[in-house]
Amino acid sequence: MSGALKRWNLLPPEAAANEILPCCGSRSWADGVTGRRPLADEVTLLAVSDQVWSSLAEADWREAFGSHPRIGQTKIGKTRIGETKAPKEASQQSAAWSGEEQREVAEGGESAKVALAEGNREYERRFGQIFIVCATGKGPEEILAILQRRLGNDPALELREAAEQQRQITQLRLRKWLQT
Repeated sequence: MSGALKRWNLLPPEAAANEILPCCGSRSWADGVTGRRPLADEVTLLAVSDQVWSSLAEADWREAFGSHPRIGQTKIGKTRIGETKAPKEASQQSAAWSGEEQREVAEGGESAKVALAEGNREYERRFGQIFIVCATGKGPEEILAILQRRLGNDPALELREAAEQQRQITQLRLRKWLQT
């Protein structure tokens, strides 16, 4: 068991939920994972995370989506009606991880950034949420192609795709968190 997990297992519930909140951005997810403690190891943590994530309501998924900055930007998106903001520390950690995850996009050319900004606006008009993609290891052109493809989805399919991307991001972030 990692030191981070061992220490986290012993925290009071609210402190434990706040500590993992930057990994996902959904308060219900953080509370659900925390409620399943003690967790023995990374494999168990990742499995519990997936189980809790798949059991959440659409509003909880959207709360997690809203905790991310738009692809190609460094600030967290505006809170929408019915959403709550994560604690400041959670938002700061989430933004730092997003910066790492979007590093290749940030290093991309200006034309790709402009195209992503336009695509983000179109996506938000169509689906009412920010575009979520697991950006780790993807350059701006690849992300733009994914964005363009997903703009063709119907809303129900897109919600499932966005939720899957969030699940992947959460898994990566939990692994990073365990290394702290």
